Amino acid sequence: MQPPKAPARRFMLRQIIETITLTLLMILVVRIAVQNFHIQGPSMEPTLHDQEFIIVDKASYLLSAPTRGDIIVFEYPLDTRQNYVKRIVAVPGDIISVVNQKVTVNGVTLHENYVNKNDPYNPFPSFTNRIVGPDDYFVMGDNRGDSSDSRQWGFVPRQDIIGRVAFVYWPVGVDNFGVLPNVSSVFAKLHQ
Repeated sequence: MQPPKAPARRFMLRQIIETITLTLLMILVVRIAVQNFHIQGPSMEPTLHDQEFIIVDKASYLLSAPTRGDIIVFEYPLDTRQNYVKRIVAVPGDIISVVNQKVTVNGVTLHENYVNKNDPYNPFPSFTNRIVGPDDYFVMGDNRGDSSDSRQWGFVPRQDIIGRVAFVYWPVGVDNFGVLPNVSSVFAKLHQ
């Protein structure tokens, strides 16, 4: 048997290089578009649980702005080396008030079915009529009695948002495995 001729070897080498390049490009695109994240702590109970792993969609906010009800991962404003996960309750231009357990946005009291009913306590001072800045977001944990959030340290700047939580992938078989529920009905009476 004769060894392959030079054109056949070049064709095979070209195919190998193209395959490696395409694989590296796909890995890069996936890494830019999504990221995994490990939940640490109970601040998002009962929606997300301590020690769960989630997929964060980093690409969707390239095309549209974050919206009320989205659960986001972001760099903690007081120490950007730490990442936090919370729910957006108010967006730029909104007027928010938090008095005891009652949250009001633009004069509409929210009926938040995702809040931990076993720990609704608000450990922070009440406030009224805070205006969310043009590139800021007001976020809160679903476990209101045990969450360090905008009530304590203020707004999250848009540039600190990493992405939207899209999927719980570990552990398998928990009550919230998969795509998170749509909570847009909570914010339906607010202007967009």
